[in-house]
Amino acid sequence: MSIREELAHTTLALTSAESKIVQVLLADYPMSGLGTASRLAKAAGVSDPTVMRLMVKLGYGGFAAFQAKLLAEIESRLHSPLLMMEAKRPANSSEGTVNDYFHSVSDSLERTRTAVPSQSYGRAARMLLDCKGQVVLLGGRFSRHIASMLAGYLVQFRPSVHDIGALAPTDFDLLIDLGKRDLLVVFDYRRYQSDVVNFARQARERGVGILLFTDPWLSPISEHADLTLIAAIEANSPFDTLATAVVQMETVFAHALESEGQTVRKRIEDIEGIRRANGVTLDASDFVNPGRSAAAGDPAKWAAPFVRGKPKST
Repeated sequence: MSIREELAHTTLALTSAESKIVQVLLADYPMSGLGTASRLAKAAGVSDPTVMRLMVKLGYGGFAAFQAKLLAEIESRLHSPLLMMEAKRPANSSEGTVNDYFHSVSDSLERTRTAVPSQSYGRAARMLLDCKGQVVLLGGRFSRHIASMLAGYLVQFRPSVHDIGALAPTDFDLLIDLGKRDLLVVFDYRRYQSDVVNFARQARERGVGILLFTDPWLSPISEHADLTLIAAIEANSPFDTLATAVVQMETVFAHALESEGQTVRKRIEDIEGIRRANGVTLDASDFVNPGRSAAAGDPAKWAAPFVRGKPKST
């Protein structure tokens, strides 16, 4: 297992400061580990001794031992036949634009998988579920649609979910009712929007917790975030892909579903009942008996798609 995979999937109980170091290492791997321990500490916003303690916790004698293994890993990769074959592959692939694009997104998805420690997804799920106040969701011109998707999922788990949508000047008034009990979830990818950044900064000044989804170049909001989840967004296109951001968001929700599915089952059943009573969705029975009343049926069947608290389909 590579150092990158070890960092991304460690089962060690990391402190908040140690998690920040791991996040920095993964965000620009392997370059972030090739400088000094002090430089790494500064990038993560922690003290030098914290870096040393983390290295010992990870099983290294110190930062020098960690760096020696990292350099050996890099040297090994540079001499890998597979890597050389990839480097010498002709730029104009015979697979065509469609397959090339799919491959580029797949590569970014793999980089996203290894860029964030597995523990961070659990922390993100807990932030969403344990928030005692409002969970407010916000995003940029395109990423706000991912925020809306998360809001659609999250409302099935808890009350007090507010999706801002397209941020308007009047939406800044919402800040007056936000405080330490609340959580702001922000999706912000390059090019970062000044209004989104300003809203997050002012929310932080009011004590609001912040969960940030961003790219490896880090939105300015990362300076204020309690937890930052990074997704690789490069693709064979003039436009960045947000497919990786969607998968990352769904991963957080999958973790929440795994841990809290049984707890929220009654809420989901009630929501399904309301939807069916108002003819919001079409179920299999509607096609078999099209004349059947939308309000009829056994409430137990409304929850049938949920097995052990998990939906079979969306």
